[in-house]
Amino acid sequence: MLASDEKKNILSPTETTSSESPAIINASGHQQELERNFGLWAIVGLALTAGNTWIAFGGSLTVAIYNGGSPGVIYEFIVVSVLYWSVAASIAELASAMPSAGGVYHWASVTAGRHGRWVGFFAGWWNFFAWIFGLASTVQILSAQLTSMYAISHPGFVTERWHIFVTYVIATWVVTAVVLFANRAMPRIEQAGLFFLLAGVVISIIVCAVMPGITGNGYATSPSVWKEWVNSTGYSSDGFVFLAGMLNGAFAVGTPDITSHMAEEIPRPSSNIPKAVLAQYITGFVTALCYSIAILYAVTDLDAVLDQPYSFTLTAIYEQATGSYAGTVGLLVVVFIPTFVGILGIHLTASRMFWTLARDRATPFPSFFSKVNPHLKNPANSIVFCAISSTILGCIYLGSATAFSAFVGSFAVLGFLSYISAILPHLIGGRKSVRPGRFSMGATGFVVNAVAVCFILTFTVIFCFPFALPINAATMNYACLIVGGLTFLIAAFWAFVQKGYSGPEYVPLEAEDMPKNAV
Repeated sequence: MLASDEKKNILSPTETTSSESPAIINASGHQQELERNFGLWAIVGLALTAGNTWIAFGGSLTVAIYNGGSPGVIYEFIVVSVLYWSVAASIAELASAMPSAGGVYHWASVTAGRHGRWVGFFAGWWNFFAWIFGLASTVQILSAQLTSMYAISHPGFVTERWHIFVTYVIATWVVTAVVLFANRAMPRIEQAGLFFLLAGVVISIIVCAVMPGITGNGYATSPSVWKEWVNSTGYSSDGFVFLAGMLNGAFAVGTPDITSHMAEEIPRPSSNIPKAVLAQYITGFVTALCYSIAILYAVTDLDAVLDQPYSFTLTAIYEQATGSYAGTVGLLVVVFIPTFVGILGIHLTASRMFWTLARDRATPFPSFFSKVNPHLKNPANSIVFCAISSTILGCIYLGSATAFSAFVGSFAVLGFLSYISAILPHLIGGRKSVRPGRFSMGATGFVVNAVAVCFILTFTVIFCFPFALPINAATMNYACLIVGGLTFLIAAFWAFVQKGYSGPEYVPLEAEDMPKNAV
């Protein structure tokens, strides 16, 4: 517990730090060390660009198409989005009540009660690994975009894995340099990313909707887009194929906890984080749905898309839609800019997550990684550590694309485990373990939390099934193996550090920060 003199200096989520109070304790129970640079629009920009829903959805289209064809792509996305809203609402409520850069790590430590120390510890590490794998996956997508733009501009060029790796390493450290040295510029960068993301989806939809008619390539038929179910997975049950195909939509929908990790860099996080989550999910759903319909109508030769020589899926789709190399490159540039800004947000999130673990002595060399650089005004050591971790994963890609896919493919399962570590104890405890913040669902929260828990439990199992039959080394789903192995390592580390680990503090919001009418 906090000492009595520290409690007098608790910083409520509606306050900001000042030079006169350098030792203020924030709502997470720690000294406020980071500047609150991010306003509402900046954090919305971070949420949307890091989620990159319509871009991620288009990038995973060739995988999604096997699980039902075009109708499967659309309907699976709609269903998983609706179910994911329950998770997002549950996350937003906890983030409003306990605004902390630790996110699910902090919430699980509190909602799990007397088991909070170890539950929060596992939740924190699951969440960190999820974000590191998400970072590596997104950098790989960016590298595939760049090499595809070069390949389509140079006919006859054959993309090798090492081309993508070199681009991956360069991109990783360029992003790291921006995150390290442009801390105060990040809010403006994220706002610019928001503009390019929204402008990009409008441009892409218009081009894909208009150009096939101008070029004479024509459009896909409405039955092929909306009705003709295609099961190319080898599973006999179309129902199971539909459920398994929702993984692609879940990957595109994004992660609802991303803005929660910036809670200590946002004024009024108790209200601004739920607003950002709402904007992320509503905007992401609408843009991705409209975009998916546009590009599915633009694809008349699906086999050419599935057998394309490019490393980025959308390249062949844009080539069919525009009928020209220049048009394809132009649309890929429109995708590239928000993707780059999105990686900045993901790197920020991963580094903040690791930093919060370090300041609670839940990492190796905690004193080193918990430091905030006084000149850069950010946890520079944790930022560099995340860059090194991402680079190591890139080396795995160079050696084996299958092994790399196995690691980054466990992103969704690891994220789910960290979410349920906070939501399930909160539900079992009657939702009484924390004082509500600005956003509270009241009695409705029982239903929403229950739906979120059922969704996570069910799909954690389904997402561990092989992607297709028959099974071989390339089609095997290694998520269960990766998650199990990492959990074993976390347990071993817990046994080593548990005596010196106490976990984060719970500082209830002040009375004036509580909602007058929780709904």
